[in-house]
Amino acid sequence: MSVFATLGSALSQAADLIEPLFGASATAAAIILCTLCVRAALHPLARAAARGEKTRSAHAPRLAELRRTYAKDPQRLREETAALYAETGSSPLAGCLPALLQLPVFFVMYHLFTSDGSGLLAHTLLGAPLGGHWAQALADGGPVGPHGLVYLALFALAAAVATWNYLRARTTMARNVATGAALGQAGPAGGGTADGGAVPGLAAMTKMMPLLSFGTLVSIAVLPLAAALYLVTTTAWTACERALLHRDRDRKRGQDGRDSDTAPARTAG
Repeated sequence: MSVFATLGSALSQAADLIEPLFGASATAAAIILCTLCVRAALHPLARAAARGEKTRSAHAPRLAELRRTYAKDPQRLREETAALYAETGSSPLAGCLPALLQLPVFFVMYHLFTSDGSGLLAHTLLGAPLGGHWAQALADGGPVGPHGLVYLALFALAAAVATWNYLRARTTMARNVATGAALGQAGPAGGGTADGGAVPGLAAMTKMMPLLSFGTLVSIAVLPLAAALYLVTTTAWTACERALLHRDRDRKRGQDGRDSDTAPARTAG
């Protein structure tokens, strides 16, 4: 028996347990609960990644100073930057490893909900087959048919999460640019990075990140309903998790922004 068949069997047993509560949609509910449990188990890795991001942000002023001091001596700049990371016991890629460690789990979960071998796709959610696609729902009753409404609800939720992620990311980018200008360095939008440009290519990735969440809408349209449920659940978890883990940073940046706005008024007074 394959790994996916084993996991599918376990999920089916879980669906049997909650069937009195969810009826014919018990398997869909089990997919959502399973996704939430897996994300909760991976939360320590997410916290480690968030700490890495905060470490990079904390080092940004010192890295900017090094860039100004050794702008004409790249070799000395690399040496001093390496010394800074050695002194603080951190890395320019701090937080990346915990994020990468989550990828195999996400791959297994995704494959589980797209593979016929799992035995999950034969079940339904409010009558819509978990192995079905949006095109089939459109053919059966149109966008507002019984099956189409299930997809519309997923599209609406995914769009709300994507918009929230987009607005948060744009706000963060704007603050990083403002911070970089205050420190005398290029911000992410100007080709540098928030940590002084130590990670090549990160600026271009940062520009694209706010738009990536909208890719979930395309995925819902082309993937089986079971996989769409997984994607919407995990992206909603990610949005809430990041808001929770970075609430202190966002609060501090908001306070710094208010202080900088009121400073000219105090000076003028």
